Amino acid sequence: MHTLSLVKDSSAPLHILCLGAHSDDIEIGCGGTILRLAEQYPNSVFHWVVFSATGVREAEARQSAAQFVPTERMKNLELNSFSDAFMPFMGREVKSAFEELKKSVSPHLILTHNRRDAHQDHRLLAELTWNTFRDHFILEYEIPKYDGDLGQPNVFVPLSADASQKKVRCIMATFESQRQKRWFQPETFFALMRLRGMECNSPSGYAEAFYGRKVTL
Repeated sequence: MHTLSLVKDSSAPLHILCLGAHSDDIEIGCGGTILRLAEQYPNSVFHWVVFSATGVREAEARQSAAQFVPTERMKNLELNSFSDAFMPFMGREVKSAFEELKKSVSPHLILTHNRRDAHQDHRLLAELTWNTFRDHFILEYEIPKYDGDLGQPNVFVPLSADASQKKVRCIMATFESQRQKRWFQPETFFALMRLRGMECNSPSGYAEAFYGRKVTL
């Protein structure tokens, strides 16, 4: 197990682009990592883009982003209205949104979906992330689901107990529209972080995991 840092100077500006297909994807997949990065790199700034956030889901996404990232460090919060589950059939429009995004930000780190995710919207965003940001550091996060698509990630971010608890607390308090789903439970989110924490020997027992497909040293 080797430990790498994103920048040599923790006070240097660090631009982080967070991409999610749906309103709660970023928080579920990498919310703890965002909390850790925000604390570890005081001058970090975040660019937060959700591709399907309409109606009550838009309000939830806006409220949640504010809980994970301080307002003064949220460089850009973009909530789009692409139809949930239909993004592959709107590929041209989604690709255009990525091209516009590329004009406004060149981040040090991109957090996006896993290319082998079982959800079609997630897969499309992962593919377009790599297609659009070809010379950037990209980490693909994972989201537990009924389909059972969890794999073997190779990048781990140990989390403190406080960060893990805050992540789950914010998710459960904010996304009320998802509470009727049987899997949307604190135990689900804690269980995955506990499993990944065991795999990387996290001091707290909790971690989030990612797929780092291309890393240049």
